Amino acid sequence: MIRVVAIDDDRMLLEGMSAWLAQEPDIQLIGRSATVEPVVQRHPIADVVLLDLRLQDDSDPADNVARLVGAGYRVLVVSTHRDGEGIVATFRAGSHGYVTKDHDLPALTEAIRLVASGETVYSPDLAFALFRDNQPERPPLSDQERAIVVAYASGMTLTAAARSLGIRPGTAKEYLDRVKAKYRAAGRPAQTKLELADRVREDGL
Repeated sequence: MIRVVAIDDDRMLLEGMSAWLAQEPDIQLIGRSATVEPVVQRHPIADVVLLDLRLQDDSDPADNVARLVGAGYRVLVVSTHRDGEGIVATFRAGSHGYVTKDHDLPALTEAIRLVASGETVYSPDLAFALFRDNQPERPPLSDQERAIVVAYASGMTLTAAARSLGIRPGTAKEYLDRVKAKYRAAGRPAQTKLELADRVREDGL
């Protein structure tokens, strides 16, 4: 069962989403919130967080994503907005995909399943925004992300890198996946260990 929490301040949409997801045997909406704070304050209880890009509390979308990812959640941004700059900012902050609310239910549920399985969802909106992005190519990495990519790119196995940093291999993989996603967003290949080693050298990490 994939557990989902939705963060949105549109009550009508939330009610509709509850009804929609109730039809899916493998997806359960276990929580709803109008802001990020209550979700961040709790121990991760969901496999996927559906996050609206723009909330009425005027919180920064990228900061919202970063806080949720930092709390251990996988984040799928779901919004009516096709804001290219906002899309790229949330992706750089660690979101695992972006879909617009005009997608039908099968598209949303498939996106949820992909994100829950560890994949990143590229909607046409996200792909276009990344293609048009003109921001600097060096992606911002957290201390944990930088440490794991340097250890891994230096020749360690992921398990050995995790052990050297005192974290679990699963956590190390999460950090490494975020690093790869951020480099993909910057248009720089970083899928293999050799490519990651090149990025580490290029960026002086």
